[in-house]
Amino acid sequence: MGIGINPLLIKELFPMQDCVFIFPGQGSQSLHMLAGLHAVFPQITTTFNEASHVLGYDLWHLVTDGPEALLNDTRYTQPAILTASIALWRIWCDQAASPPLAVAGHSLGEYSALVAAGALAFEDAVGLVAKRGEFMQQAVPEGLGAMAAVLGLSDAEVIAICERAKEGEVLSAVNFNAPGQVVIAGHKTAVMRALQLVKEQGKRALVLPVSVPSHCALMHSAASRLEEVLTTITINAPHIPVFSNVDAQAHHSIKAIKEALVKQLYSPVLWVQTIEALALQSSTFIECGPGKVLTGLNKRINATLNTYPLCEPDLLRTALQL
Repeated sequence: MGIGINPLLIKELFPMQDCVFIFPGQGSQSLHMLAGLHAVFPQITTTFNEASHVLGYDLWHLVTDGPEALLNDTRYTQPAILTASIALWRIWCDQAASPPLAVAGHSLGEYSALVAAGALAFEDAVGLVAKRGEFMQQAVPEGLGAMAAVLGLSDAEVIAICERAKEGEVLSAVNFNAPGQVVIAGHKTAVMRALQLVKEQGKRALVLPVSVPSHCALMHSAASRLEEVLTTITINAPHIPVFSNVDAQAHHSIKAIKEALVKQLYSPVLWVQTIEALALQSSTFIECGPGKVLTGLNKRINATLNTYPLCEPDLLRTALQL
């Protein structure tokens, strides 16, 4: 199959360790993602074709040929990452011996996790995240909002800086990604004031190349529109525990799952707490999606965790040999 292992023998030769799966969100996309696996695994073509049928445009063409600016537009980024993640999930399921003990996704990645857990049909998820991206983009006029990653300060210090810098505008800590890495979001002018305060403390902050300020109060209107759409979507009870990044807990009722998806749009991503909860299930993590962002975060959250991304042929081979 091109990765050095006969997939028909994998289940017999390599009984899989118990593991948990994590699915990435925005920021993990890139042009040509999964290109090294595309010619080897038909699941990628099949999955992207299914998504393209729902979306009405050729998603694989966008991922392969760009333009990159369009791929980075949240309306296109979200279905692209979801589709890439589920393509990898399908490859894993076809070749691995057993399902994971639990799953979780970073922000958008929670939709991938719900698909993997059987709670959400893939076709419904594609249409849902496309609308989610559209609602988010329309909630804030272009150029009014911003997000930035603050490095080297504690959670409490970042929260305090946001309180000082908001001056009546929206500004809050929205992604608790790892110790010393917190993302802030809100009105662009407030974000820039916060960055100046970070600089005065001798620490670094980076403005993120995103088109909307996610997970802050500016997303309330998007959340209301998403809530309406969710009333038309069938969600089933997951057959694998799905840990929500809103509260780092596994929700089993359909009502609770929908409520968490709505609340997620305007609430912080508690990623550190989510990983800590998953680590009680297993110390072996699989990052199922494009890129290795979550693998890097796990190293900072808990150095004892072993995390294996699937996004390249050699990495997939290593994970399948666990």
